[in-house]
Amino acid sequence: MLGTGTSVGVPALGCSCHVCVENRLLNRRSRCSVILGLPEGNLLIDTAPDMRMQLLREGIGIVHAVAYTHEHSDHVMGFDDLRMFQHYLGGPVPIYCRKIVADRLRMAFDYAFADVKQTHAGAVPAVTMHLIEDQQFDVLGTTVIPIPMLHGPRFKVLGFRIGNVAYCTDINAIPPASWSLLTGLDTLIIDALRPAPHPTHFTIDEAIAVAQQLCPGQTYFTHCSCSLDYYEVNPKLPPNIHVGYDGLRIRLT
Repeated sequence: MLGTGTSVGVPALGCSCHVCVENRLLNRRSRCSVILGLPEGNLLIDTAPDMRMQLLREGIGIVHAVAYTHEHSDHVMGFDDLRMFQHYLGGPVPIYCRKIVADRLRMAFDYAFADVKQTHAGAVPAVTMHLIEDQQFDVLGTTVIPIPMLHGPRFKVLGFRIGNVAYCTDINAIPPASWSLLTGLDTLIIDALRPAPHPTHFTIDEAIAVAQQLCPGQTYFTHCSCSLDYYEVNPKLPPNIHVGYDGLRIRLT
């Protein structure tokens, strides 16, 4: 888990709550992202604004492919830091995303997609876009299953299932057809923003209810705000449910 924080991170700028002021280790949350070590390389899910420091912090040298959950800035704005990987891969970085995400990347990083000859390799990110919706795809020796989710009344996002691990951030509802894609999990990583209700994210109690309905082997919360104090909340959670933290490593099965 590279980053487990909400869109503003924790500590949040200007916030005087005790979580932000005390700045204890497991409450320090960069913007939300995970990376998976697959048989043929590292699959990054989302290019958070903190991506460079996340990868350096965890000693991860190369990203071999990227999948995007959705187009919001806290999940795409690290895109430019993909520039380095073309040198190591010998070509573009494969990217898997919905059309709306591809359109946002092309707009926000227009220089990377301009039809002009670049002055040198690495001047801009080199990527190959693979458009997906809800069809499974193969990448780095593994089949990835997209899981359609809802992120408030206007936004659709994708969760991803890789083997018996599912990653579901930035959600506040699971469509009926998606529940079957989440059965038999060993590990569920799920949005749990804060205790109080929010129009586009699960609360702690809502995330617990989903976990208890799906019964995975273990559940970890992500996209957590400074309203969720790891040291206060984690000891009170039901068995096999935990608050995730930046740098947490989970064995894939």
